[in-house]
Amino acid sequence: MNLRSKLAVAFAGVGAAVAILVGVFSYQTASQRIGNELDRSLLTMSAQIAAGATQVLAPSPVATGPDDSDHDEAQPMAAQAISPDGVVRPIGGRPIRLADDAADRALAATGNLGDRRYQDLTVSPDDYRVITVALGGGRGAIQLGIDVDESRHVLSSLATRITVVSAIVLAAAALAGWLIARQITRRLVRLTRVTEQVSDGGLMDVAVPTGGRDEVGRLAASFDRMLVRLADARDDQERLVQDAAHELRTPLTSLRTNASVLRRFGELTPEARGRLLDDVDGETRELTHLVNELVDLATRQHDGEQPAPVELAAVVCRAADRVHRRSGRVIDVDADATRLQGRAKGLERAMSNLIENAVKFDPGSGEAVSVLVRDGRVEVLDRGPGIAVEDADRVFDRFYRTDAARALPGSGLGLAIVREIARSHGGDVFAGPRSGGGAVVGFTVGADLLLPDSQPGHVAD
Repeated sequence: MNLRSKLAVAFAGVGAAVAILVGVFSYQTASQRIGNELDRSLLTMSAQIAAGATQVLAPSPVATGPDDSDHDEAQPMAAQAISPDGVVRPIGGRPIRLADDAADRALAATGNLGDRRYQDLTVSPDDYRVITVALGGGRGAIQLGIDVDESRHVLSSLATRITVVSAIVLAAAALAGWLIARQITRRLVRLTRVTEQVSDGGLMDVAVPTGGRDEVGRLAASFDRMLVRLADARDDQERLVQDAAHELRTPLTSLRTNASVLRRFGELTPEARGRLLDDVDGETRELTHLVNELVDLATRQHDGEQPAPVELAAVVCRAADRVHRRSGRVIDVDADATRLQGRAKGLERAMSNLIENAVKFDPGSGEAVSVLVRDGRVEVLDRGPGIAVEDADRVFDRFYRTDAARALPGSGLGLAIVREIARSHGGDVFAGPRSGGGAVVGFTVGADLLLPDSQPGHVAD
């Protein structure tokens, strides 16, 4: 059963339950009111009969037929007197004998004025509602009965009408439920078709039916955004694989060439052997570095770390110290006491990549590489060849290398990783020329991640 049918059945069930409850309540209320009205009528008429007004027992003038059945239909009541000694005497009305029992005779013998008793009797073929009223003072009692078949016929007709109305309400509720469910589920059905197309065919460029501000509209909008992100992720994956294949081809080709030369290793001079081994070692290191960068970029390992309060100056100093030990270059750090909610290892990786990139492009100036940190903005400044305007927006792309960098070692992924880490912290990257020559490369973090206890300061390394 689909959702539309379930909603229709649910509406029909609720409508039926409400109709049945209202019907039962209405029937019980009507039955109780009719019964109370009968009891009041019997009490009033018994008082009139006790006062001698026996004409109330005369047949109604509507009776036109000569037979007894017409007489009985015209007068639905029967009355009789019960003496203190239990003798029953008819008073008027229908010529029937109302059954009296010990309780009725006791009421006639010892009952006080106004004492009464109600009961239901059957005098074939009719049912009667009977009242026995004591006259008091040893005068006996009056017993009056009224035919309730007509009342029961009215109640039966009411029950039939309630059943018919309940059936109509049930059908109307089912129809309304189906129409409302059709309106509600229309967009869900279209959205389901789209998801099935995506699931079966792997298509991510299908049109998602969006619109509306309710939960279905929000679901469609979220699904549309999800498809866009999946399509972007697929494109990034394909581009990464293609770029990786291109970048891996160069070191692998060089290694294959060197492997061919190694077959004639004995024929080479000692100097040629040394150059060959150095070349193999360098290509191996470069290949290892490239693979590590690819794994880190593809798996986004820096996103697995849980955010925690981070002192940005301490992160920068650790990264600068590591690069200093590796390269011997002086790294000057000027940082305030910015603290943020972030991932320390990821930020340290971004800083290391930036500083190593600056050292690589500024190998011989002798001037210290500068790192400036202010209010969540990190700048790394060098005196290298600088960055051309047309390259400023592309140096953070995967595997992109400027003309000045093609002869230098590297994977072309370091700055791409910096961009990923910066964006995961709500910021972005930037690059441009430095006044006096060189380049300024860095990133920012989101202002909402900065902790309120950050204070300006200075740290030098």
